[in-house]
Amino acid sequence: MAKNPSRIARIADQIQKDLAELVRTELKDPRVGMITLTGVEVSNDYHHAKIFFTTLGNAEAAARARAGLQHASGFLRSQLASGLKLRIVPELHFVHDESVERGIYLSILIDDAIASQPPVPDENEN
Repeated sequence: MAKNPSRIARIADQIQKDLAELVRTELKDPRVGMITLTGVEVSNDYHHAKIFFTTLGNAEAAARARAGLQHASGFLRSQLASGLKLRIVPELHFVHDESVERGIYLSILIDDAIASQPPVPDENEN
């Protein structure tokens, strides 16, 4: 159990904000393109951080973006070190967040199920 879970959450939020800005302004890798950082999980010992991201496009685009982000992780980590006041700056691990795609897929399934139902007669019609 973490000694101070609220501190870990604050650090994760700060890492997400700082990384989003760094990716937007400093990262020039063409593989990364348009991404959104959806969340950060920091380990209890602050040595590792999972950064979740989404991207427009298919699985191939997500894999390219992940490779670009992982390639730039050393640069991003060094830039984070200058902004974060931590003794240990976590090692960055990038993970494609599939929750958005899964949500869209489930929404389509629900819409299809509703569309295949016969219409319910309106009680007010005479």
